[in-house]
Amino acid sequence: MASIDRDSALDQFIDYLKYERNYTDKTVVSYTSDIEKFFKFLDKEMIDYLSVSPQTIRNFLATEISSGIDKRSNNRRRSSLSSFYSFLQRKKYIKDNPFLFVSSAKTDKKYPDVLYKNQVDELFTLNGERVDELALRDQAILKMLYYMGLRASELCNLKIQDIDFKHRLARIFGKGQKERMVPFSTDALEAMTKYQEELRPKLLNGKSSPYFILNDKGEQLTTRGLEHILSTVEEKCGLCYGLHPHTLRHSFATHLLENGADLRVIQELLGHSSLNATQIYTHISDKEMKDTYSNYFPRAHKEDK
Repeated sequence: MASIDRDSALDQFIDYLKYERNYTDKTVVSYTSDIEKFFKFLDKEMIDYLSVSPQTIRNFLATEISSGIDKRSNNRRRSSLSSFYSFLQRKKYIKDNPFLFVSSAKTDKKYPDVLYKNQVDELFTLNGERVDELALRDQAILKMLYYMGLRASELCNLKIQDIDFKHRLARIFGKGQKERMVPFSTDALEAMTKYQEELRPKLLNGKSSPYFILNDKGEQLTTRGLEHILSTVEEKCGLCYGLHPHTLRHSFATHLLENGADLRVIQELLGHSSLNATQIYTHISDKEMKDTYSNYFPRAHKEDK
Protein backbone atom coordinates (compact mmCIF):
# COMPACT_ATOMS: atom_id res chain seq x y z
CA MET A 1 0.00 0.00 0.00
CA ALA A 2 1.15 3.54 -0.78
CA SER A 3 1.53 5.93 2.15
CA ILE A 4 0.33 9.51 2.54
CA ASP A 5 -0.19 11.86 5.48
CA ARG A 6 -3.80 12.57 6.29
CA ASP A 7 -3.75 16.31 5.50
CA SER A 8 -2.50 15.58 1.99
CA ALA A 9 -5.07 12.80 1.62
CA LEU A 10 -7.86 15.17 2.70
CA ASP A 11 -6.63 17.85 0.26
CA GLN A 12 -6.71 15.29 -2.57
CA PHE A 13 -10.23 14.24 -1.57
CA ILE A 14 -11.43 17.85 -1.49
CA ASP A 15 -10.04 18.40 -5.00
CA TYR A 16 -11.81 15.23 -6.12
CA LEU A 17 -15.15 16.48 -4.75
CA LYS A 18 -14.71 19.92 -6.30
CA TYR A 19 -13.28 19.16 -9.71
CA GLU A 20 -14.36 15.60 -10.51
CA ARG A 21 -17.68 15.33 -8.69
CA ASN A 22 -18.53 19.05 -9.06
CA TYR A 23 -19.92 19.29 -5.55
CA THR A 24 -20.99 22.69 -4.22
CA ASP A 25 -18.73 24.56 -1.81
CA LYS A 26 -21.27 24.05 0.96
CA THR A 27 -21.27 20.27 0.42
CA VAL A 28 -17.47 20.15 0.35
CA VAL A 29 -17.36 22.08 3.64
CA SER A 30 -19.85 19.61 5.12
CA TYR A 31 -17.73 16.61 4.06
CA THR A 32 -14.54 18.26 5.33
CA SER A 33 -16.12 19.06 8.70
CA ASP A 34 -17.25 15.44 9.17
CA ILE A 35 -13.80 14.08 8.31
CA GLU A 36 -11.94 16.53 10.54
CA LYS A 37 -14.24 15.65 13.43
CA PHE A 38 -13.36 11.99 12.91
CA PHE A 39 -9.66 12.88 12.84
CA LYS A 40 -10.01 14.57 16.24
CA PHE A 41 -11.61 11.43 17.61
CA LEU A 42 -8.75 9.32 16.22
CA ASP A 43 -6.18 11.66 17.81
CA LYS A 44 -7.87 11.27 21.17
CA GLU A 45 -7.83 7.48 20.79
CA MET A 46 -4.27 7.58 19.34
CA ILE A 47 -5.31 5.66 16.21
CA ASP A 48 -3.76 6.18 12.78
CA TYR A 49 -6.29 7.21 10.15
CA LEU A 50 -5.07 4.47 7.79
CA SER A 51 -5.54 1.76 10.44
CA VAL A 52 -9.17 2.34 11.33
CA SER A 53 -11.22 -0.73 12.29
CA PRO A 54 -15.00 -1.19 12.17
CA GLN A 55 -15.04 -1.16 15.98
CA THR A 56 -13.30 2.23 16.01
CA ILE A 57 -16.00 3.54 13.68
CA ARG A 58 -18.78 2.16 15.88
CA ASN A 59 -17.18 3.80 18.92
CA PHE A 60 -17.00 7.13 17.08
CA LEU A 61 -20.63 6.99 15.95
CA ALA A 62 -21.76 5.97 19.44
CA THR A 63 -19.85 8.90 20.90
CA GLU A 64 -21.56 11.24 18.47
CA ILE A 65 -25.00 9.92 19.39
CA SER A 66 -24.27 10.28 23.10
CA SER A 67 -23.22 13.90 22.50
CA GLY A 68 -26.66 14.69 21.12
CA ILE A 69 -26.25 14.21 17.36
CA ASP A 70 -29.46 12.82 15.83
CA LYS A 71 -29.40 9.56 13.89
CA ARG A 72 -29.95 11.15 10.48
CA SER A 73 -27.03 13.55 10.95
CA ASN A 74 -24.88 10.71 12.22
CA ASN A 75 -25.76 8.62 9.18
CA ARG A 76 -24.82 11.53 6.95
CA ARG A 77 -21.50 11.77 8.80
CA ARG A 78 -20.91 8.06 8.28
CA SER A 79 -21.70 8.49 4.58
CA SER A 80 -19.16 11.33 4.24
CA LEU A 81 -16.46 9.27 5.91
CA SER A 82 -17.27 6.20 3.85
CA SER A 83 -16.84 8.27 0.68
CA PHE A 84 -13.46 9.49 1.95
CA TYR A 85 -12.26 5.97 2.73
CA SER A 86 -13.55 4.67 -0.61
CA PHE A 87 -11.40 7.37 -2.19
CA LEU A 88 -8.40 6.20 -0.14
CA GLN A 89 -9.07 2.65 -1.28
CA ARG A 90 -9.18 3.64 -4.96
CA LYS A 91 -5.90 5.49 -4.50
CA LYS A 92 -4.48 2.31 -2.92
CA TYR A 93 -3.68 4.00 0.39
CA ILE A 94 -5.74 1.32 2.17
CA LYS A 95 -6.74 -2.20 1.20
CA ASP A 96 -10.38 -2.14 2.33
CA ASN A 97 -12.90 0.52 3.25
CA PRO A 98 -13.70 -0.20 6.94
CA PHE A 99 -16.98 1.74 6.72
CA LEU A 100 -18.46 -0.93 4.47
CA PHE A 101 -18.56 -3.20 7.51
CA VAL A 102 -20.56 -0.72 9.62
CA SER A 103 -24.25 -0.29 8.84
CA SER A 104 -26.20 2.94 9.20
CA ALA A 105 -28.26 3.46 12.31
CA LYS A 106 -31.96 2.82 11.93
CA THR A 107 -33.86 6.08 12.02
CA ASP A 108 -37.41 6.71 13.13
CA LYS A 109 -39.41 6.30 9.93
CA LYS A 110 -41.97 8.95 9.08
CA TYR A 111 -45.37 7.73 8.00
CA PRO A 112 -45.22 8.14 5.11
CA ASP A 113 -42.00 9.99 4.21
CA VAL A 114 -42.80 13.68 3.97
CA LEU A 115 -40.44 16.64 3.94
CA TYR A 116 -41.13 19.73 6.00
CA LYS A 117 -41.45 22.93 3.98
CA ASN A 118 -38.10 24.21 5.23
CA GLN A 119 -36.48 20.95 4.07
CA VAL A 120 -37.96 21.39 0.60
CA ASP A 121 -36.61 24.95 0.52
CA GLU A 122 -33.18 23.73 1.64
CA LEU A 123 -33.20 21.05 -1.06
CA PHE A 124 -34.02 23.58 -3.79
CA THR A 125 -31.43 26.05 -2.50
CA LEU A 126 -28.55 23.57 -2.20
CA ASN A 127 -29.29 21.92 -5.54
CA GLY A 128 -29.50 25.37 -7.10
CA GLU A 129 -25.91 26.01 -5.97
CA ARG A 130 -24.55 23.12 -8.00
CA VAL A 131 -22.37 24.09 -10.95
CA ASP A 132 -22.28 20.81 -12.88
CA GLU A 133 -24.23 20.72 -16.14
CA LEU A 134 -26.91 18.25 -15.03
CA ALA A 135 -27.93 20.52 -12.16
CA LEU A 136 -30.44 22.31 -14.41
CA ARG A 137 -32.20 19.07 -15.29
CA ASP A 138 -32.17 17.88 -11.68
CA GLN A 139 -33.65 21.17 -10.45
CA ALA A 140 -36.44 20.85 -13.01
CA ILE A 141 -37.08 17.29 -11.83
CA LEU A 142 -37.24 18.29 -8.16
CA LYS A 143 -39.61 21.18 -8.76
CA MET A 144 -41.87 19.21 -11.11
CA LEU A 145 -42.18 16.35 -8.61
CA TYR A 146 -42.94 18.72 -5.76
CA TYR A 147 -45.06 21.40 -7.43
CA MET A 148 -47.02 18.96 -9.61
CA GLY A 149 -47.20 15.92 -7.32
CA LEU A 150 -46.24 13.55 -10.12
CA ARG A 151 -45.63 9.84 -9.88
CA ALA A 152 -42.20 8.70 -11.09
CA SER A 153 -43.68 7.09 -14.21
CA GLU A 154 -45.71 10.22 -14.99
CA LEU A 155 -42.62 12.40 -14.96
CA CYS A 156 -40.63 9.97 -17.11
CA ASN A 157 -43.45 9.65 -19.67
CA LEU A 158 -44.28 13.35 -19.89
CA LYS A 159 -43.91 14.67 -23.46
CA ILE A 160 -43.15 18.23 -24.51
CA GLN A 161 -46.38 18.41 -26.52
CA ASP A 162 -48.32 17.86 -23.29
CA ILE A 163 -46.81 20.89 -21.54
CA ASP A 164 -48.47 24.29 -21.91
CA PHE A 165 -45.74 26.65 -20.72
CA LYS A 166 -47.81 29.78 -21.37
CA HIS A 167 -50.67 28.75 -19.10
CA ARG A 168 -48.53 26.59 -16.76
CA LEU A 169 -50.51 23.41 -17.30
CA ALA A 170 -49.47 19.86 -18.12
CA ARG A 171 -51.54 16.99 -19.45
CA ILE A 172 -50.66 13.98 -17.34
CA PHE A 173 -51.49 10.36 -18.16
CA GLY A 174 -51.71 8.42 -14.92
CA LYS A 175 -52.59 4.87 -14.01
CA GLY A 176 -54.69 3.18 -16.68
CA GLN A 177 -53.88 6.11 -18.98
CA LYS A 178 -56.34 8.23 -17.02
CA GLU A 179 -55.84 11.82 -18.16
CA ARG A 180 -55.75 14.88 -15.91
CA MET A 181 -54.58 18.48 -16.18
CA VAL A 182 -52.09 19.62 -13.55
CA PRO A 183 -50.98 23.23 -13.00
CA PHE A 184 -47.46 24.15 -11.95
CA SER A 185 -45.94 27.15 -10.22
CA THR A 186 -43.88 29.99 -11.68
CA ASP A 187 -40.94 28.57 -9.71
CA ALA A 188 -41.32 25.25 -11.52
CA LEU A 189 -41.80 27.07 -14.84
CA GLU A 190 -38.49 28.89 -14.40
CA ALA A 191 -36.60 25.64 -13.70
CA MET A 192 -38.30 23.82 -16.57
CA THR A 193 -37.61 26.64 -19.02
CA LYS A 194 -33.93 26.88 -18.07
CA TYR A 195 -33.53 23.13 -18.53
CA GLN A 196 -35.38 23.16 -21.86
CA GLU A 197 -33.43 26.07 -23.31
CA GLU A 198 -29.95 25.56 -21.88
CA LEU A 199 -29.42 21.86 -21.28
CA ARG A 200 -31.94 19.71 -23.13
CA PRO A 201 -30.53 20.53 -26.62
CA LYS A 202 -27.05 19.54 -25.39
CA LEU A 203 -28.35 16.22 -24.08
CA LEU A 204 -30.06 15.51 -27.40
CA ASN A 205 -26.86 16.35 -29.31
CA GLY A 206 -28.65 16.52 -32.65
CA LYS A 207 -31.11 13.73 -31.91
CA SER A 208 -34.81 14.15 -31.22
CA SER A 209 -37.09 12.86 -28.49
CA PRO A 210 -40.70 13.60 -27.59
CA TYR A 211 -39.97 13.17 -23.88
CA PHE A 212 -39.31 16.26 -21.79
CA ILE A 213 -36.95 14.85 -19.16
CA LEU A 214 -33.91 13.02 -20.57
CA ASN A 215 -31.06 11.03 -19.11
CA ASP A 216 -27.44 12.05 -19.64
CA LYS A 217 -27.40 10.17 -22.98
CA GLY A 218 -30.33 12.14 -24.36
CA GLU A 219 -32.78 9.25 -24.00
CA GLN A 220 -36.05 8.87 -22.12
CA LEU A 221 -35.48 8.69 -18.39
CA THR A 222 -36.54 5.49 -16.61
CA THR A 223 -38.08 5.33 -13.14
CA ARG A 224 -34.99 3.54 -11.87
CA GLY A 225 -32.84 6.25 -13.43
CA LEU A 226 -34.98 8.86 -11.69
CA GLU A 227 -34.45 7.18 -8.32
CA HIS A 228 -30.69 7.16 -8.97
CA ILE A 229 -30.76 10.88 -9.83
CA LEU A 230 -32.52 11.74 -6.57
CA SER A 231 -29.99 9.69 -4.63
CA THR A 232 -27.17 11.54 -6.41
CA VAL A 233 -28.83 14.89 -5.74
CA GLU A 234 -28.91 14.10 -2.04
CA GLU A 235 -25.27 13.10 -2.06
CA LYS A 236 -24.19 16.21 -3.94
CA CYS A 237 -26.20 18.45 -1.62
CA GLY A 238 -24.90 16.75 1.52
CA LEU A 239 -28.39 15.84 2.69
CA CYS A 240 -29.84 12.71 4.25
CA TYR A 241 -33.57 12.86 3.50
CA GLY A 242 -33.98 9.44 1.88
CA LEU A 243 -35.26 11.16 -1.26
CA HIS A 244 -37.63 9.20 -3.46
CA PRO A 245 -40.08 10.42 -6.11
CA HIS A 246 -42.96 9.58 -3.79
CA THR A 247 -41.37 11.64 -0.99
CA LEU A 248 -41.91 14.81 -3.00
CA ARG A 249 -45.36 13.68 -4.17
CA HIS A 250 -46.40 13.04 -0.55
CA SER A 251 -44.96 16.41 0.48
CA PHE A 252 -46.89 18.16 -2.30
CA ALA A 253 -50.20 16.71 -1.11
CA THR A 254 -49.51 17.20 2.58
CA HIS A 255 -48.51 20.84 2.22
CA LEU A 256 -51.58 21.54 0.10
CA LEU A 257 -53.81 20.05 2.79
CA GLU A 258 -52.05 21.96 5.57
CA ASN A 259 -52.62 25.19 3.65
CA GLY A 260 -56.35 24.58 3.39
CA ALA A 261 -56.78 22.84 0.04
CA ASP A 262 -59.94 20.75 -0.32
CA LEU A 263 -59.31 17.01 -0.19
CA ARG A 264 -61.21 16.44 -3.46
CA VAL A 265 -58.99 18.99 -5.24
CA ILE A 266 -55.92 17.15 -3.97
CA GLN A 267 -57.49 13.88 -5.16
CA GLU A 268 -57.86 15.32 -8.65
CA LEU A 269 -54.34 16.74 -8.72
CA LEU A 270 -52.85 13.41 -7.64
CA GLY A 271 -54.95 11.39 -10.04
CA HIS A 272 -56.45 9.18 -7.34
CA SER A 273 -59.50 7.25 -8.54
CA SER A 274 -60.88 7.08 -5.01
CA LEU A 275 -60.99 9.65 -2.24
CA ASN A 276 -59.97 6.88 0.17
CA ALA A 277 -56.47 6.89 -1.35
CA THR A 278 -56.19 10.60 -0.60
CA GLN A 279 -57.40 10.30 3.00
CA ILE A 280 -53.91 9.21 4.11
CA TYR A 281 -52.76 12.84 3.94
CA THR A 282 -55.17 13.80 6.70
CA HIS A 283 -53.27 11.37 8.96
CA ILE A 284 -49.95 12.93 7.96
CA SER A 285 -51.25 16.36 8.87
CA ASP A 286 -52.52 15.02 12.19
CA LYS A 287 -49.02 13.74 12.90
CA GLU A 288 -47.55 17.13 11.99
CA MET A 289 -50.01 18.77 14.37
CA LYS A 290 -49.10 16.39 17.20
CA ASP A 291 -45.36 16.82 16.58
CA THR A 292 -45.71 20.59 16.66
CA TYR A 293 -47.77 20.40 19.85
CA SER A 294 -45.16 18.15 21.48
CA ASN A 295 -42.39 20.60 20.55
CA TYR A 296 -44.19 23.40 22.38
CA PHE A 297 -45.41 21.21 25.25
CA PRO A 298 -42.69 18.54 25.60
CA ARG A 299 -44.15 17.13 28.83
CA ALA A 300 -47.56 16.49 27.29
CA HIS A 301 -46.67 13.16 25.68
CA LYS A 302 -45.21 11.85 28.93
CA GLU A 303 -48.67 11.93 30.43
CA ASP A 304 -50.17 9.81 27.64
CA LYS A 305 -50.87 6.23 28.61
